[in-house]
Amino acid sequence: MSIGVHNIGQGCVTCLDYDEHYILTFPNGYGRSILTVPWIELGGECSINCSKTGYNASIVFHTKPFYGGKKHRITAEIFSPSDKKPFCSIEGEWNGVMYAKYSTGENTVFIDTKKMPTIKKKVRKLEDQDDFESRCLWKDVTYNLK
Repeated sequence: MSIGVHNIGQGCVTCLDYDEHYILTFPNGYGRSILTVPWIELGGECSINCSKTGYNASIVFHTKPFYGGKKHRITAEIFSPSDKKPFCSIEGEWNGVMYAKYSTGENTVFIDTKKMPTIKKKVRKLEDQDDFESRCLWKDVTYNLK
């Protein structure tokens, strides 16, 4: 009734305006109820680390329990350099609203993904990509799936 994908490896996100590089790991992906009404779920632990600033985050994508519970839950803790205790804890739904609770006691909406604008991604043309770039490498599979 479901299929799971374990994402191995890490990614790097660069914030050019700040000259910061963030190394992150990825959650597992699950296709649930594939024989009835399918839905996608993320699960597992991830991390985000910035070597320049020393800030890091630990993120948990919670899978829905078999009975009851909610879908798409996420919790996270954000740490400043060399601190063992988080200065911010986040919880909510990764595809909805997430709330932040700071060590100062302040509670606020961290992000509401439903209110975020959609930004069209920029991708180089296939003929300009190297052989092992994702879209070039998987172009035949993508074509046949379509």
